[in-house]
Amino acid sequence: MKKYVIIVAGGSGSRMGAEIPKQFLVLRGIPILFHTIYCFDTFEEDLSIIVTIPEDQFDLFFELKEKYQLNVDIILVKGGKSRYHSVSNAIQAITEKNVVVAIHDGVRPFIKHKTIKESFKTALKYGSAVTSVALKDSIRKKEDKESISVNRDNYVLVQTPQTFLLEKVIKGYSMKDEGSITDDASVAESLGEKINLITGDYFNIKITTPEDLIIAESIAEQWTC
Repeated sequence: MKKYVIIVAGGSGSRMGAEIPKQFLVLRGIPILFHTIYCFDTFEEDLSIIVTIPEDQFDLFFELKEKYQLNVDIILVKGGKSRYHSVSNAIQAITEKNVVVAIHDGVRPFIKHKTIKESFKTALKYGSAVTSVALKDSIRKKEDKESISVNRDNYVLVQTPQTFLLEKVIKGYSMKDEGSITDDASVAESLGEKINLITGDYFNIKITTPEDLIIAESIAEQWTC
């Protein structure tokens, strides 16, 4: 079955306080997004890579691709007004029908090949695979003006990739109103699909704030996919 990855990179850099979008900030010598692309490109030769970014960032992307000599075949797709619409646009660029597709955050550069492999393997077997990790901290649930203790063992932190047989989610990405959908698992769930969790990696952080960038610099010192 043909494998695709959709790498979603629609950030503006506002929370990072940066002048350029966060996916293009340099981490250990190359833009964050290029680290992410590299890990998928080196995973499997026949994996097709789709990257979604806002259309007004296309020129910057190609400029940086040449500057940093990113010699990777990429299908570049215009991002939408939300993550949902960006993924929807990317799915429309897939011409095959018999496809398994991983959807990954462009600013999660520390993705292990073993996680990608497990993600595709599980999705091929069960239809879906959503990467997650157990909570480390205690959590409380807010109710009105109070809060109550809850068992953290009943919760997980969701990461990406979130991987699906395309036939299981394609209808969900054709809705005119995405409502309260916040991630790709929610799309599949809205269609009645069961969500299968796989174990992720605590290094697989999403870089969105200056604090995240400090942590990322430390991880990147000894990082290999």
